[in-house]
Amino acid sequence: MVYPETFTAFRSPSAENWSDFQKQDFAPKKLEDNDVDIKIECCGICASDVHKISGQWGDTPYPLAVGHEIVGRVVGVGPKVNSVKLGQRVGMGAQCWSCGDCKQCKNDNETYCKFQKDTYGALQSDGTISQGGYSSHIRVHDFWVFPIPEKLASVDVAPMLCAGITVYSPLVRNGAGPGKKVGIVGIGGLGHFGIMFAKALGAEVWAISRSEAKKEDALKLGADGYIATGASENWAEEHEFSFDMIITTANSNENFDLGKYLSLLTVHGKFIMVGLAPGDGQKVSAFDLLGNGCFIGASHLGSRTEMLAMLDLAAEKGLKSWSETIPISEEGCKTGVTRLLKNDIRYRFVLTDYEKAFGQ
Repeated sequence: MVYPETFTAFRSPSAENWSDFQKQDFAPKKLEDNDVDIKIECCGICASDVHKISGQWGDTPYPLAVGHEIVGRVVGVGPKVNSVKLGQRVGMGAQCWSCGDCKQCKNDNETYCKFQKDTYGALQSDGTISQGGYSSHIRVHDFWVFPIPEKLASVDVAPMLCAGITVYSPLVRNGAGPGKKVGIVGIGGLGHFGIMFAKALGAEVWAISRSEAKKEDALKLGADGYIATGASENWAEEHEFSFDMIITTANSNENFDLGKYLSLLTVHGKFIMVGLAPGDGQKVSAFDLLGNGCFIGASHLGSRTEMLAMLDLAAEKGLKSWSETIPISEEGCKTGVTRLLKNDIRYRFVLTDYEKAFGQ
């Protein structure tokens, strides 16, 4: 027997009033054999939440509960679930389903499945729309439910389930480790994890930011060096041909001189984009690539195998999110997303106090 039959959420009502959250009941999708019901205890706030409910990413199925950095306890399982148990603390991230049959799914690339579904805003098999973690509970296929190591506090691990895996996957897939030099562009919700995980993997890590404002934070996070691109017109010259890879988490393309960043890479070095800056993106010139034969790419989330490895590494190294907690409520959700939009954050928000908002 699964409890309860109806879930409750703080949902965005429309693009015009996207931050005026309303507390509403909704019916979850029909329970299937491999589904897990999670009673949520905390959820991170991600920039994707703002992009989705504000209409920046196009059509949104309102009313919608966002949130995809979810930690809670298992309160119900379908008959074929054997990966988690009732009462177990688990988490889930930004994806709630993939087909399981395609080449991508069968090769630890399920986040690139052509049929993948997002944790919120996706049309599900029974016609309902997936609702995210600003909710009392969530129902999801057990493949996308991850046991949380005991050493990790819930508020510390929640932001790792999207922001953390978003940088961890390209780091490991592109060989970050001892003997490698990694640059992390942007020190924010994604970038602060990039520094921590690159360092934990054994790489030499440099933070790259527009000003000196976050230098002290970057060094505390584990950076070995720091480049302030606004300090000089010639900031890139002394660092040319020195980085094996650069992960950019930048959320703006304004005054972003791509050619200078690419010049930092060694021969056949890689420039990997994980930030989703609005607008038309960067103009890429073949002439910017010829000097070192570098490669430009992107990365989407990370596989289940990578998620479990990331959580184990965080537990082993004692890594923690730099986050601020906000009690979940209409006003709490509004405060979190509007402050995030203003970049008034260092470096993640986590919604808490779910039992006070939703009851036992």
